[in-house]
Amino acid sequence: MTRGRFVTFEGGEGTGKSTQARRLAERLRAERGVAVVVTREPGGSPKAEAIRKVLLSGRAEAFGPTGEALLFAAARIDHLDVTIRPALSRGEWVVCDRFADSTRAYQGVLGSLDPELIASLERVAVGKTRPDLTLVMDLPAEIGLARAEARRGREAADRFEREGLATHKALRRAFLDIAAREPERCAVIDAGMSPEAVAEAVWAAVEARLPSARPEPKPSTEASS
Repeated sequence: MTRGRFVTFEGGEGTGKSTQARRLAERLRAERGVAVVVTREPGGSPKAEAIRKVLLSGRAEAFGPTGEALLFAAARIDHLDVTIRPALSRGEWVVCDRFADSTRAYQGVLGSLDPELIASLERVAVGKTRPDLTLVMDLPAEIGLARAEARRGREAADRFEREGLATHKALRRAFLDIAAREPERCAVIDAGMSPEAVAEAVWAAVEARLPSARPEPKPSTEASS
């Protein structure tokens, strides 16, 4: 059985990652006839979802960037073992809202962790299960934060949404730097367009980068002349 494809969405707060991940999955199922698992980080498996609650509540903030990075890695190990790798081995596509690049950006760049520590955690947690395509949703931090605030309504901001504007501007630059360093894996998407236009840009990137998404042509049933 052919291994499935692994697509991740990255970017700052309020860039529409979750919405576009669902749209891409729906289109892959409808137009390409592939089975798709939509998941997220932190989370995506029971143990990882439990760690997510700790991280987003801010209870792990006291441990500092190193402690948070270790918790993200632990959640990622379970997520990969329980959800991502089994789906890929079944030939299914996995579309994930955030993955290892978020640890690089949040704990690595914003937390000023040693890049070698981040790389070591990736080697342990991720191994060879790297995304085939990463879609970096790019949006000015001011707009993203306003969208995130409108989305949550009266709910309290999570651990990372509470950071100031300067931090979110640095986060945007961190994701763009990752995309610039790995252009063969990453495609930057202008998330400031309408949701429909963003979905078309995402689809264009998938078709260009992962042409095997196209179905095999069906053999003709007509008798040859």
